[in-house]
Amino acid sequence: MLKAIIVDDEAPARSELRFLLDEQGQVDVVAEAASVREAIEKLKEYPCDVMFLDVNMPEASGLQLADALQHLKYPPAVVFITAYSEFALDAFKVNAIDYLVKPVEQDRLAQAISRVREQVALHMQAQKSERIPVEKGGKKILIGIDKIRFVMARDDYAFLQTDADRYFSTVSLAQLEKRLDGHGFFRVHRSYLVNLSLIEEVESVAGGTLLLTLSGVEEKIPVSRRRVSALKKALGL
Repeated sequence: MLKAIIVDDEAPARSELRFLLDEQGQVDVVAEAASVREAIEKLKEYPCDVMFLDVNMPEASGLQLADALQHLKYPPAVVFITAYSEFALDAFKVNAIDYLVKPVEQDRLAQAISRVREQVALHMQAQKSERIPVEKGGKKILIGIDKIRFVMARDDYAFLQTDADRYFSTVSLAQLEKRLDGHGFFRVHRSYLVNLSLIEEVESVAGGTLLLTLSGVEEKIPVSRRRVSALKKALGL
């Protein structure tokens, strides 16, 4: 069963789509949101396989949200459900899986769900296959990229933090940044790369900088002042 979040500023539209998805029997709607900001908060609490997005919403558009999602390691699939046909080209520029114009017909919705399933399967396969070589206790170990919380530089070396342990790598942070490109990691500081999908809290501190709390990690990660704006954009803040 696919997990989905519906994002539309109109409650009747959300209710209608939820009804259609229930009729399909292949999607579990885990949350709804009336704005981009709310959608980001819901995604942190309810990880999903697909977001069904409206285009026109207050403050920020569905297109802006879809663009921001691409910074995640494995972003949810995006299916636009909108009354406006003229934004289809823009939607596919932000890697939308499908673009449905209201009123939505069940056969078109079924096609979109099928495409989502294909993408989810590909992501799961990629997630299982990609690993990084590290060292621990004199042993060489391979850890999955999906297990990494953050990477911390130490001189010409680096440490990779998972939810369970910290591992040593002879590869520099700059090299690891290239290796992790496209997997949702973000350089927040000259000494830190973080997994964007695992950020739970963003705390403002004196001097215009930030501190990040990551899922499964006790220590807070600093954000350099020059990276604050880019990070906020990546998180949709």
